[in-house]
Amino acid sequence: MMLLLLALCAFVVQTPQPFPKVAPPNSSRPGSPPPAQPTAPPAAPQQVAPPAAPGANEVPTEATLGVAIYPGAEFIASYDAGRGQRYYLFGTNGSFVEIVNYYKNVLKQKGELIFEEPAIHQFEIGRFKEETMAFPPSVTVKDYTWGGSAGYLSPKRGKPPVRFKTVVQIVPAVPGQ
Repeated sequence: MMLLLLALCAFVVQTPQPFPKVAPPNSSRPGSPPPAQPTAPPAAPQQVAPPAAPGANEVPTEATLGVAIYPGAEFIASYDAGRGQRYYLFGTNGSFVEIVNYYKNVLKQKGELIFEEPAIHQFEIGRFKEETMAFPPSVTVKDYTWGGSAGYLSPKRGKPPVRFKTVVQIVPAVPGQ
């Protein structure tokens, strides 16, 4: 047994050590003075808020979107979609079926029912170019009363929140594409 143990020990190879470690200059060594502290902290870089994207705070019009807005729909917000695109949300208390039929007539197309529950219907209004766009140019209608919901809750600063039965998302085509 002892012989076997000695044989195993002979095959144990010591793991090579990395280069000798040098003590960092800030470490305290016995008999050396403490490292000097900087007199003033470095100035923090000033953070500048990025400029608001064009149209980010403005209520869009049919002319700026290039597509009709459902009559009486209220502008909720717009968001940066990336790649130079924005999408715009509008709320309405018209039923999902009313809104879909409106866009079928206005856009002269039947669109596509993306989901049955909750109901989402999409109309393409431009060609999608994956290399330059984040979202396809489209009008998307979503039913927010599905499953007994009271609707999409849209809080506004300084006003009581409003609920919408249906929300319309418009992604206009990127200008010049």
